[in-house]
Amino acid sequence: MGVLCGGRERVEEVLRFKSNMDSGMFLPAQLAAAKALTLGKDWYEEVNKVYKSRRQKAYELLDLLECNYSKDQAGMFLWASIPAKYKDAYELCDEILYQSRVFITPGGIFGSAGDKFLRVSLCSPESKFQESIDRINNKKK
Repeated sequence: MGVLCGGRERVEEVLRFKSNMDSGMFLPAQLAAAKALTLGKDWYEEVNKVYKSRRQKAYELLDLLECNYSKDQAGMFLWASIPAKYKDAYELCDEILYQSRVFITPGGIFGSAGDKFLRVSLCSPESKFQESIDRINNKKK
């Protein structure tokens, strides 16, 4: 879902292009977006609180892995650069997977520009982040 604002001429160009690309957004997604627009500030604050808490756990996980990242990132994913001792994120992710049974997405699956990065989704509950942190910590001892 999204909103497009701009001069009439520019919006018409986008709509003309878009009409040749697809026939519209999936109706349930449109209905969900319409419902979201009617929700009060409390709902948004609660959702933001949940994601803020998950983000803090993700920072804890990335710190444990000695990754570098910016806290200025927005969205449902965090990107972090891997420590220099790894040739690429695949190597680090494999190490974590085989030693701790924790899967983290290597950025390289999104293209070669991501080879030195991890991507962590904030869509998992906090308990999953804590479980991952605990598993990695247990293997480091």
